[in-house]
Order: sequence, then structure tokens, then C-alpha cells
Amino acid sequence: MGAMQKIGELIQQRRDHLRITQKQLADMADVGINTLYKIETGQANPTFKSLQKITDILGMEITLQVKKV
Repeated sequence: MGAMQKIGELIQQRRDHLRITQKQLADMADVGINTLYKIETGQANPTFKSLQKITDILGMEITLQVKKV
């Protein structure tokens, strides 16, 4: 599973837990419902700003980790 797929899965799980519809979250985060659907299914490459809006509404935090390869 790719990183975007995992992020999308976590967003969907949190949204479901809070009983927020995709439409409600899309409206609150000011993103298109199709964009939110694509984020949740791992098909989108959203901007950090969009992800931050969504996760803020859901009470989630984004943490970046840089690893030396």
C-alpha cells in the first residue's frame, strides 16, 4: 500500500468514525467532493494545504518524517 493510499484510508476511517459525510467534509475543507473521494481512495496527489484543511477538521495531525536512504 502506498503512502497516499494509507493517508486516504486513515482520513476515511476518521470521517466515518465522526459520522461526517464526504459532502460535509468537502464543504468544510473547501475541496471538491471528487477530490476528497480521490484522496480517500489513494488516487489523488493533494496539496499539503488541502490535506491540512481536511485533517484539521477531523482532529488529525500531519507529521512529516525524512529518512536517509
